[in-house]
Amino acid sequence: MPDPTELVLTGAFATALVVFGVASGLRAWSGRGLDGASGNFETAVIPPSPVPGRVAVRSYQVPDLLGAALVFLVFAGMVLASFQMPEKPAGAPDKETLLISIGFLFLMAGFVTAMASRRIEISSWLGLRWPAWPWVFLLAPASLLFMWLILVGLKVTGYIEWMESLGVETTQETVKLLQQSDDPRLLGLMAIAALIAAPLCEEIIFRGYLYPVMKKFGGMFPAAICSALVFAAAHGNLTALLPLFIFGGVLVFLYEKTGSIWAPIAAHFCFNGCTVALQMAARYYQIPLGSLW
Repeated sequence: MPDPTELVLTGAFATALVVFGVASGLRAWSGRGLDGASGNFETAVIPPSPVPGRVAVRSYQVPDLLGAALVFLVFAGMVLASFQMPEKPAGAPDKETLLISIGFLFLMAGFVTAMASRRIEISSWLGLRWPAWPWVFLLAPASLLFMWLILVGLKVTGYIEWMESLGVETTQETVKLLQQSDDPRLLGLMAIAALIAAPLCEEIIFRGYLYPVMKKFGGMFPAAICSALVFAAAHGNLTALLPLFIFGGVLVFLYEKTGSIWAPIAAHFCFNGCTVALQMAARYYQIPLGSLW
C-alpha cells in the first residue's frame, strides 16, 4: 500500500482552508446583513459583531488576511514541495538543514511581528505584560501531563501499529537525530531548535498571528480548528498529525484563557524539553520509548 502521508497532509491543509473560507464567508455575509448591504468591501469582510475571548482581534484588518494567507502558503508549500523532491537517505537531519529550519522560523516570526506592529504595540499584541505570569508554572506541566495521557492513549489503542501498517514513518526526523547523532554541535543545534526556535517562533506565528487573524474573520472555534490543523500539518509527519492537532488546540486554549502568549510558549517549551530529555535518557539508559515520544 502506498504511503498516504502526502494525500492526508494535502487534505489537512485543504480542510483548514475550506473551513476558514466557509466560516469567514458566513461571518462576512452576516456582517453585511447587520450593517445594511452598503456594498463596502471593508463592511462585507469585517463583521461588526464582537468576537469573544481574551485574545483581542480589533486591530486586525483586511491586509492581515494577506499576511495569514502568506503564512499558510509558505508552510503548506514547503511541506507539499518536500514530497516532490528526490528521496533523501534515511536518517536524521544534518547541521545545514537545522540551521535553515531555525533561520526560517525566525524569519517567519519576524514577518508576522512586522505585520502586527504596524498597528499595535508588541506587548499589547502578545499580552507580554501578563500580571499573572507565575501561572505558567502550573499551566505548562498540566498541559504536558494532558498530552502524555493523549500519547499513552494513542499507544494503547494501537495508533502506532495502524500507522506502521499503512507504511507511514512513525518517528519524526528531529527525534531520529536525538536517537542517532553523536555530534555535540548537531545536538546543540537540535536543542536550540526544540527549546528556543520552536516554542518562541511557532507560538508567535501560529498562536500570536495566524489564530487571531482567523478568529477575527472566521470566529473563535473555526480559527482554533484551522490554526491547529495548519500547525500540525506543517510538521510534515502523518503519525504526529493527530497529537499535534490536539496540542495545537491546547495551546490555543491556553492563549484564550490567559490572553498572553507566555502561556502557550511555556507549555510548548515544557513539552519539547521533556521530549528531548526523555529521548536522551532513553538513548543512554536503553529505555524503550518507541515512537511518538
